[in-house]
Amino acid sequence: MSKDHLPGLDPVRLRAHLERELPGLVQGPLRAELIEGGRSNLTYRVDDAAGGRLVVRRPPLGHVLATAHDMAREHRVISALRDTAVPVPRALLLCRDEDVIGAPFYVMEYVEGTAYRTAEQLTAIGPGRTRRAVLGLADTLVALHAVDPEAAGLGDFGRPEGFLERQLRRWGKQLDASRSRELAGIDELHRSLGAALPCSPAPVVVHGDYRLDNVLLGADDRVAAVLDWEMSTLGDPLTDLGLLVMYSEQQEVPGSPLTATRTAPGHPAPAELVERYAAGSGRDVSALPWYTAFAYFKLAVILEGIHLRYTLGQTVGAGFDRIGELVPLFIGNGLTTLQEG
Repeated sequence: MSKDHLPGLDPVRLRAHLERELPGLVQGPLRAELIEGGRSNLTYRVDDAAGGRLVVRRPPLGHVLATAHDMAREHRVISALRDTAVPVPRALLLCRDEDVIGAPFYVMEYVEGTAYRTAEQLTAIGPGRTRRAVLGLADTLVALHAVDPEAAGLGDFGRPEGFLERQLRRWGKQLDASRSRELAGIDELHRSLGAALPCSPAPVVVHGDYRLDNVLLGADDRVAAVLDWEMSTLGDPLTDLGLLVMYSEQQEVPGSPLTATRTAPGHPAPAELVERYAAGSGRDVSALPWYTAFAYFKLAVILEGIHLRYTLGQTVGAGFDRIGELVPLFIGNGLTTLQEG
């Protein structure tokens, strides 16, 4: 729903700031619309009176963990990747001044494209286009992991040493903060992951939340832009691949807000995505079951946190009442993946 004023974004104040920093970028009054689908940071489409269009990204309303919603970090990574083979929107402006719209934000170009979130959406474009689109995800991930962090100016973008150990500790602490009920198997999954840590390949720029609905597909069904870089860092490339495989394995659950597209005709099997990535990157993917199990663990923890907030009346929205019953499925899938790996 388009409005002259939305929570978290005042178009009048935004326009005044843009006119000061980038004169002539926008023409006349601005109208903003919240782009649905983001799970954390807020994304707005902003139109001017002359038909120009921009995108503004800011932290969620009332957030308390600034490090989890670092606008400068997102702005930095898409700026650094602009001249690489990774398709990203062009970053236009970073504003750290919270007085403008109430929080730090950045402005980027608007990229035409579609974010596919359901099997129904993919079914509508047919099996051939679906296959091309999903395989393109693997190809784009190869391109991202081929970027030389030093050459791109991202050599200090993270701390790759001990990356997997820190990730396990982080999500273990997040689990402890989200505990409100007994969850059979989740501590066993956490311990088993810690006991079988793989040896990471050379660090690369990782996206951190790489999946189909975090990219825009153009009219040619190729990836036009990779979005939502809030979890990006330097780390183990197979964490991105494991997450992509985990999402590609998911079955649709009626009423669930989670992305699930694998039942669409033409959707490549997870094994084919892995083969595509391995062939393109030249990396050894034999340890991938660990990374996929870790992805299941992370999602179980995230979903349990959402379930807790829902039970406390702190989260509203379609499908959130179903989140709690999904958590055991992710735990079970994680244990099975690790044991059968």
